[in-house]
Amino acid sequence: MRLLFLGDVMGRAGRAAVAAELPGLRARLRLDFVVVNAENATGGMGLSGAHAAEILAAGADCITLGDHAFDQREMLAFIETEPRVLRPLNYARAAPGAGARLFDAPGGRKVFVAQALGRVFMKQPFDDPFSALDAALKTAPLGGRANAAIVDVHAEATSEKVALGHWCDGRASLVVGTHTHIPTADTQILGRGAAYQTDAGMCGDYDSVIGMDKLEPISRFVTGMTRGRFEPATGPATLCGVYVETDDATGRALRAEPLRLGGRLPEVVPGVE
Repeated sequence: MRLLFLGDVMGRAGRAAVAAELPGLRARLRLDFVVVNAENATGGMGLSGAHAAEILAAGADCITLGDHAFDQREMLAFIETEPRVLRPLNYARAAPGAGARLFDAPGGRKVFVAQALGRVFMKQPFDDPFSALDAALKTAPLGGRANAAIVDVHAEATSEKVALGHWCDGRASLVVGTHTHIPTADTQILGRGAAYQTDAGMCGDYDSVIGMDKLEPISRFVTGMTRGRFEPATGPATLCGVYVETDDATGRALRAEPLRLGGRLPEVVPGVE
């Protein structure tokens, strides 16, 4: 199976890049399933129902969220009506929606998608992501109910992401980090067959401070004072993510490559053999 995961969509620039590039990528890479993290797609904080619909219409099969899952209050109701949008497994227990789901893919195949929030350096005391993912992955074992499984680890600490990657190895086809918005250079296949990258990067304008217009973040670092609101940068966006090919029978990754397209970063686009 050919899978693509796109990192945090950041504001209008990120949404525009997804709308412009994802349809062509689906055809060019002959993709079977696409997951997009979109928790920053609406004004840099959260996701609205209308913007979720735009991203799904562009070719996403599933959208994951994160610690800003419900910053847009309408998502509290929208997520109950749209099963293709997932919030973190270990979010507040009363939160609406689901944190994992089994999806249909072409040819009668099944893809399991789950998301968990890290706890290190995060502002809220979320539940344990290790036990949450352990329980979720047991419901859709590779080679059983699922032909492939994708885990989005939305976390701040690199060490926690790496540990969760190894925790899920052998039970997931791809474990990929989100939240820190900078694509890492460690794309690999772990010992038991899980593709892994510590952070997918963002789909946003990299002439910025992790997607936000530079002036306000720099001012806060220099002066320690808040002078205005953070606003998403609006320049040309780079689409960042991870491309994976898997074995349908075992769910193990056979190939894993980073993807960077457009904007300011050097382009890295997988070839198709």
